[in-house]
This record gives sequence, C-alpha cells and structure tokens, in this order.
Amino acid sequence: MPKGRLTAFTDGVIAIIITIMVLDLKVPSGAGWADLRPLLPVFLSYALSFVYVAIYWNNHHHLLHAATRVNGGILWANMHLLFWLSLVPFTTAWMGENHFGQVPTTVYGFSLLMPGIAWFLLQATIVRQQGPQGPLAKALGRDIKGKASILAYLIAIAASYFAVWIAQALFVAVALLWLIPDRRIERVLQP
Repeated sequence: MPKGRLTAFTDGVIAIIITIMVLDLKVPSGAGWADLRPLLPVFLSYALSFVYVAIYWNNHHHLLHAATRVNGGILWANMHLLFWLSLVPFTTAWMGENHFGQVPTTVYGFSLLMPGIAWFLLQATIVRQQGPQGPLAKALGRDIKGKASILAYLIAIAASYFAVWIAQALFVAVALLWLIPDRRIERVLQP
C-alpha cells in the first residue's frame, strides 16, 4: 500500500491537534500588560506542546520517507501514535490552567511518555517490515536519543511528585534535544 494516504491523514490529525491547542488560548478581559500575566502559564504550556507536536510532525515525515510502503501493522502503529498525541491538547490546557500543579504536570508527563513509546513501536513496526538490514534499522542504530527521551519522561513523572520544576525542566530539555534536527534517516537515504 502506498504511504501517501497515511502521511496525509497524519498531517490532518496533527493540524487539528494544534488547532485545538490554540483555541484554549483565551483573550484577556482587560487591555493592559498586567491582564496578560495570568495567561502566562497557559501560553507557556501551549508553546511547549506546540514544539512537541511540531517535532513529531517533522520526524514523522522523515520516518515515512524511510518506509517504502505501509501495511496494516504500520497503519495501526501510526493510529496508536495519533491517539496519544490527540490527548496532548487536554493535558496542555489542564497544566496551564492550573499553573503547573503537581497532578496536571504528572499527567502531562504521561501524555508525553505515551507518544514516545508509540513512536518507538511505530519505528519497530517499520523496521520489522523492512528487515534488520533495511534502511530504517541502519538509520536508527541504537536510537540513544529516543531511549533517553523515554527515560527522561519517566524521571520527570517521578520528579513531579516532589519537585514540579524538575519535571518541567526535563520536558523542556527533551524538546530541546529533539529541536536539533535528527539527520540519521537523511544520511542513510541520500544517494
């Protein structure tokens, strides 16, 4: 099966996720700078989540570029990823509205952990289809960046119970790690 429909569908879902997130940004009732201050946690939550969703969108295009075709397993693995990403607007809004409270931060960490795991499963499904000598397996190597991200989410979730700022710092650190373009797939696929 060609991969174009899967890519187009994923693009549409991610566009909807971003739209839902931005709709949670409410206009302040006043016209002064001080009226924006209470909205800062909501905006910061939105900005962080926007970066995460953008990272997934960008990397999804690279990942599917490495796939020659898709099968049912890849379709379902992709839907699994999209399910978890679709929950990010809810956890983003909850965390922002509650000024980075402990429970919302913990749940937000979970909403980052699960797409990370789903991403790992999607990669594994494509590698399984291509075989261990396929282009994606070669590009991923040991995937230290991906495994480190999942570990950081787990540590952040645990840290959120006693120091929310540590969890938030880890969320930002993982996002910064992925903002550096991942060129592994490009290097393997370039002639």
